[in-house]
Amino acid sequence: MAATHRKHSVKDFNHFITCYVCKGYLIKPTTVTECLHTFCKSCIVQHFEESNECPKCGIQVHETNPLEMLRLDNTLEEIIFKLVPGLRESEQQQEMEFWKRSKSKENGEDGSPRPKRARLDDEEDDDGDKDYHRSDPQIAICLDCLRNNGQVGENTVKGLMKKFIRCSTRVTVGTIKKFLSLKLKLPNSYELDVLCNGEIMGKDHTMEFIYMTRWRLHGENVYPMVLEYRPRIDFG
Repeated sequence: MAATHRKHSVKDFNHFITCYVCKGYLIKPTTVTECLHTFCKSCIVQHFEESNECPKCGIQVHETNPLEMLRLDNTLEEIIFKLVPGLRESEQQQEMEFWKRSKSKENGEDGSPRPKRARLDDEEDDDGDKDYHRSDPQIAICLDCLRNNGQVGENTVKGLMKKFIRCSTRVTVGTIKKFLSLKLKLPNSYELDVLCNGEIMGKDHTMEFIYMTRWRLHGENVYPMVLEYRPRIDFG
């Protein structure tokens, strides 16, 4: 007797391939390792900027940095793209349109004044490049203030109000230090150390170099990369 094959529609799988937060198809599916619930990467990252609990089950994911408990699910992403015709192309098109709009606003082409903000993607030398590396691969970073390190009085440094940033992989530690000094309103004479996994990073190290040689060893697919900063300690 021949086996019968029942045809399934995409909606039969919606429970498994849609995001609890935005109710759309999962884009860059990202799983919370504590409870194994999966969300769009952008949805869960934005949620964790305000809360450390899973938006679906309410479990506390991490006391201080829930983003450490996220893992990208590339296999599920490929399954969703195969199940939903045109989704990959649609997302690529939307992303292209987003960057075009962002670039137009940055260049003042929409008639509005250019915003004054710190750009991590500026070159440290004046080579006339006005692209700011927007076409470069991007990396998400958590800038965490190292506390309880024995620094007191004028040597204390505060944490950022928003410590999660996204920048070009070509950005250097030197640029990160300038960004921190600007955001924290530090005097020009104030020196910071930037560390990854407890090791001080050189000012010319790029984010890509640190990710490949330091952070990736911390654990596969840990998102985002965490850099810590503290006042420079004089051992002399």
